[in-house]
Amino acid sequence: MKIFIFLSFFISTLFPLTLTDEQKAYLEQKKEITMCVDPDWEPFEKINSKGEHEGISADLIALVAQRLNITLRLIPTKTWMETLRFSQYKMCDILSFLNDTPERRRWLIFTEPIFSDPNVLIARSDYPMVDDLSKINATIAFPSGTAMYERFSKDFPNLIFVPVESENEAFTLIENKKVDMTLRSLIVAAHTIKKEGLFNLKIVGKPVKYTNYLRIGVLKEEPILRDILNVGIATLTQKDTDIIVNRHVSIVIEENNNYTIGFWVFVVLLFLIGLILLWNHLLRKKVIAEVQKNSEQTELLYQQSKQAELGKLIANISHQWRDGLTKIGYINLTTMAKLKMNQEISKEYLEKSTHDIEYTLDFMSDTMQNFLEYYKPSSHKVEFDIKESIKASMSIINTKIKNHDVIIRILGQSFTTVGIKNQWMQIWLNLLNNSINQAVKKSIKIPKIEIVIHKNTISFEDNCEGFDEEILKNYQNEKFHGLGLKMSKDIANDYGWDIEILNKREGAVIKIFKKKVLQ
Repeated sequence: MKIFIFLSFFISTLFPLTLTDEQKAYLEQKKEITMCVDPDWEPFEKINSKGEHEGISADLIALVAQRLNITLRLIPTKTWMETLRFSQYKMCDILSFLNDTPERRRWLIFTEPIFSDPNVLIARSDYPMVDDLSKINATIAFPSGTAMYERFSKDFPNLIFVPVESENEAFTLIENKKVDMTLRSLIVAAHTIKKEGLFNLKIVGKPVKYTNYLRIGVLKEEPILRDILNVGIATLTQKDTDIIVNRHVSIVIEENNNYTIGFWVFVVLLFLIGLILLWNHLLRKKVIAEVQKNSEQTELLYQQSKQAELGKLIANISHQWRDGLTKIGYINLTTMAKLKMNQEISKEYLEKSTHDIEYTLDFMSDTMQNFLEYYKPSSHKVEFDIKESIKASMSIINTKIKNHDVIIRILGQSFTTVGIKNQWMQIWLNLLNNSINQAVKKSIKIPKIEIVIHKNTISFEDNCEGFDEEILKNYQNEKFHGLGLKMSKDIANDYGWDIEILNKREGAVIKIFKKKVLQ
């Protein structure tokens, strides 16, 4: 590769590119071009441990710079989001390798494409092929700040977007069945799957019209620099690009005329690679089995916790039904007494009695229906109303709420979401029971729970003196006190939501919020 770059430099020295006098004067005055890059986007580019820019992007841009005889200076950053901020604050002249989007046009102009690469959908090996994304309900992981997120979030509102910080995090979520799929460039996907040995993942679709046309981004104030870079980009040939790409994705191009030697070298390499891949595959299967075993144990703990709650819920519903039956029985006995004593039964009395019976029966029926929806196993995702879901959970523990004189208010504007309904009911029941149990423990005279619903945010606030400091500290360090909060957080995370707990002056605040994807 060094020989290739040297030859390119030698050729560019003998045959310099034609620039206008204005462009030459600009470069003479500018001296050097500062550049920001994505520090962790293999195999396209990264900043290595020595602080150097390397990858497909680095080699292509270095080739363009050599042919233009310009000097580049790397401005190091730690994350892609930091890179974008540096560019917005004009701390670097160019961004190395990115898509042209309306959001980025606020401060950048773009060169002609320097590289193109199609995007593909990656999912588990048992996931069906996807022909039309607009016709499915699925969760999809997207690295924060990517151009494709801007387009996908507008084109496919039916999808649930889960933000991640890196390619590896997206693939890990898919492996652990936390999300259904991710959208990645074909080259990045092939590189990562091979590097990490992710043999249980596969390509399940190739969305039309979502190819990455990667360009160099230039500050809006520097159109002349954009034009200069375009002159260099125009000299890149397909052979230039192929040589650089093959170097980074390990595709061997045999140019030796000794075909016999080349063939046997290829056979030996293929055999060695096969052994390595087989070893990695067997090792990964063992790791997956252990992870699955741990996952099953955790799921068993959840189910045992849920079963333990069922006895309490059944007792609660039984009490609610006894109350209802007692009320109906009282109306019936009163009516029978009036009949035996030949007392007049007014129309108003009959209307009120039948209304009370109807209301009581409806309440008993709704309570049982809500309990059955909570109890029955389900993997079917449906669209449901958040407020109605909370009310359904409250009806299951209505007796507990009344027995402890808990005042519950639901405020704000409700909205709908897509998910497994009884999983969300599990969250509401956990949070309500936490507050009621705390009220009993602290002997709160008038316990209150205020549930405030806003778009993508639901908060539970109580006046029950809040969480112990140890619980707050452990929760922030992902060390959970009991299964209730952990279960609720895990369920929320599966849908791209999160849960935050904190104390206020009178009690606790628990916020359930949808994770934001940064633009």
